[in-house]
Amino acid sequence: QVQLVESGGGLVQAGGSLRLSCAASGGTFNDYTMGWFRQTPGKEREFVATLSWSALFRSYADSVKGRFTIFRDDTKNTVYLQMNSLKPEDTAVYYCARYSVFRSYGGRASSQATYTYWGQGTQVTVSS
Repeated sequence: QVQLVESGGGLVQAGGSLRLSCAASGGTFNDYTMGWFRQTPGKEREFVATLSWSALFRSYADSVKGRFTIFRDDTKNTVYLQMNSLKPEDTAVYYCARYSVFRSYGGRASSQATYTYWGQGTQVTVSS
């Protein structure tokens, strides 16, 4: 059974940084594209970033480009989201997820419907 556990969330002032981690267990981590999504109360969960299984391809939401970086360490079965220059509008619960298809990355990598396994989420709060 695949399990994803996020950590690293917290309270930070605007302009600050946080690094989120997502540790995976079960399955073969390095064979799957991984993604980060976020959700605020009353809103749909939205795409933040994705990184292909090969680590060759990345994609970011326009709202985080240039500020967030997704990367992975396959030796630790962990995917990270480095968040810099944080803004109050980045406040949300952040979720990591594992893509549904083995060794695949494509145009639907930003769609939450293509991810099978999800973590429990970690709260990020950015104060102004």
